[in-house]
Amino acid sequence: MSTSAPMTSATTKPVDGTLLRIGLVSISDRASSGVYEDRGIPGLIDWLTSALRTPWEAVTRLIPDEQPMIEETLRELVDTAGCGLVLTTGGTGPAPRDVTPDATLAVADRELPGFGELMRAVSLRYVPTAILSRQVGVVRGRALILNLPGQPKAIKETLDGVFPAVPYCLDLIGTAGVETDPAVCAAFRPKSAQHPGSA
Repeated sequence: MSTSAPMTSATTKPVDGTLLRIGLVSISDRASSGVYEDRGIPGLIDWLTSALRTPWEAVTRLIPDEQPMIEETLRELVDTAGCGLVLTTGGTGPAPRDVTPDATLAVADRELPGFGELMRAVSLRYVPTAILSRQVGVVRGRALILNLPGQPKAIKETLDGVFPAVPYCLDLIGTAGVETDPAVCAAFRPKSAQHPGSA
């Protein structure tokens, strides 16, 4: 069953009263049915809480490995909930039930192949089985959707590697203003695109 548990990582809202909304989707048959506790969403929240300076709100979903449900969830988070960034965990391997990348590509306006390439390259530093991953990064409307691994350690390793490019990507697609703590994640923007006060 899909769940929504909005959480805020900061107590101070921007002047205009809006928050960056980030969709966090954990995709697991067993976790979604209560066989074991989900660790994907807590891992994502831990990393984002430490890395982001921009006030944000998490919109969470815990769902099984069912492609129609994954597609519906991604559409809802972007089109209805207004998330500018959606991070998924789980379901990216070669097993028959691993359909997260297929669902992500099905709802995409365009693919950003560099994200998938870098995510696999990062994971290859730690495990040779990273070549089995089918993770993708895509744009839907003005939102970026990234497929991440399911384990907290791998989530952190992957985000450490790819997130420096995320804020500028969000600028380019129309979800601007995401700032990071450079001690955790040194976001990169060309000098001509840097925001006032950004590192």
